[in-house]
This record gives sequence, structure tokens and C-alpha cells, in this order.
Amino acid sequence: MGDRHFWVEQKDTMPEQDPLAGVSVFVAAAHAGSFTVAAERLGITKSAVGKAVARLEARLGTKLFHRTTRLTRLTADGEAYLAACASAIEEVAAAQAALSSAGRVLQGRLRIDMPVAFGRQVLLPILTDIVRQHPLLSLSLTFTDATSDLLQDDVDLAIRFGALKDTNHLIARHLVDQDRVICASPAYLERHGRPETVEALRHHSCVVGSPKGPPLAWFVRQQGDVRRILPPTTHQVSDGEALVEAAAAGLGLCQVPLSMVRNHLAQGRLVPVLADCSTVPVEVHAVWPTRSQLSHRVRHVVDRLVAEAAAGTLS
Repeated sequence: MGDRHFWVEQKDTMPEQDPLAGVSVFVAAAHAGSFTVAAERLGITKSAVGKAVARLEARLGTKLFHRTTRLTRLTADGEAYLAACASAIEEVAAAQAALSSAGRVLQGRLRIDMPVAFGRQVLLPILTDIVRQHPLLSLSLTFTDATSDLLQDDVDLAIRFGALKDTNHLIARHLVDQDRVICASPAYLERHGRPETVEALRHHSCVVGSPKGPPLAWFVRQQGDVRRILPPTTHQVSDGEALVEAAAAGLGLCQVPLSMVRNHLAQGRLVPVLADCSTVPVEVHAVWPTRSQLSHRVRHVVDRLVAEAAAGTLS
């Protein structure tokens, strides 16, 4: 008798409803814009979709959809709830992918877009090592300093320098911050002198990027504030690696992430200038479309890059 009473009390303390019940159906319906389409995608009936959404609305105490015979659209509360749910589902899916990919043999094709110099010098050795461990993995690599549209160009993963502009349909993972450096060849500085102030840059030849390549603007720190400046566009180069080579050949000053010129600085082919104000960090991100969030190939490479960043390899 005492045992039976104990179990009745235990049952009464259990939650009555699953807090996640109906959430995945709601998200599917919101993305589809139609209960009928959502039902087809989920492999259930339209009636089941409607009932799941109705139960969710009752539990939340608010309407999530405006429903008519022809139109299904989200209410203001529905829009807010969708944003929260979609973000949470992405996090859970990413966690599941990371856990389930442990020990998995990677295979198939992975399309990666990356900056020219950073890709060749830093990323390519890491990627070739991954392929050695997973010989069934095929890579399609593009090296470009132009910013591609991942959704248009069918790219699975991209590496990007600088602030990200539009991430509505993308997932971004911060990898590392790199210092920028302004530098020139010893021969150029011997002919034209060393700039001692930011204002003096206007009297120098500069090698800069292009609208579809490395940036035209430089970044400097003055009195604690970061400023964006436009140096003289003496020479414009659309390829970061060629830009560095042009500066090393004596065509003028350049500003690039440190990884692009570390060897040139060590060999004395380039010399840093204005070091007290030009070492403004630039962010490096791994970016991939939300449609690739469950790809074990993408997840494995991103996790490897995060580990390499932590070890200092990407700095």
C-alpha cells in the first residue's frame, strides 16, 4: 500500500507535457509557408500538422499563424518564436553532428573557398593532412580574394577575413584574430624614406586591393580609436599574394594580415613601418550555409581549423 502511494506521488510530480512537442512541426510549417507542404516534407498528414501547431499555440497562449483558405503566414509572435526555435534547432543539430562524426570515415566532395595567400600557405597543408587521414574525401578548392556568394556558388565552406556583412543564411565560426601590418621593401624605404605618421602615407606610393579583391581601405589605431583610411591607390592588385610580391619588389607600401608576410619579414624582403598604430587585428571566420550544417565533412574541417587556431597554427 505504501509502495503504491509512493509511485502515485512520483507520477504526479512528472511534467505533463514535453516542452519541445510540436516545435519541429511549427518550424517546418513556418519555413514551408504551408501546412500542406510541411506535411509532405515531414511525411505526415496536413491534419497532424494543424493539430500539432494548435496544441503548441494553446500551450504558449498565443497565435503563431494567420490562417486563411489560401494563405498561411506568421504572426508577430510567430516570427519571434521562429527565430528562437530555428537558432536552437541549429545548435542541437550541430552538437549532434559533432558527436556522431567522431571516428566516422569521411567521404564525398567538399567545396572550400579561401583567400589566395592564406589558403596556399596556411590552410592547404592542413587540408592535405585531412585527406591523408580520409582518402575517400575529395576536395574542390578555389583560391580567390573576391568574396563569393556561398549560396550562389555552391560552396560548402569558406574562409573569410574581416567583418561579415550578411549572415542571415550562414553559420560563422570565429577562428582567430590576426594583426595587420604595414610594410615595404628595404629598397623602397631607402629611396622614399620611412613614413613616421599616418598622415605621411599620403606622400607615399601604396599597393592596395580592388573592389573584388583585397580591401582598398587600411586600418590604423590613433589615440585608442581604430580608423579606416584610404591610402593613395598608386597600384591596385586583385590578388593578395601578388599584392605582397608587388610590395616586396619595391612598388610601395602595403597593409595585409601578418600571416601573408611573415616569411618576407623574416627574410628581410619586407620591413614593417608604423608598427605602433598599424597592428589592428582582423577577424578570420569559417563560414558555411545553413543547409550544410549537418555535413560531417564540413563539421570535421571546421573542428580541425578551430583546433589549429587554438594551437596557434592560423595566427
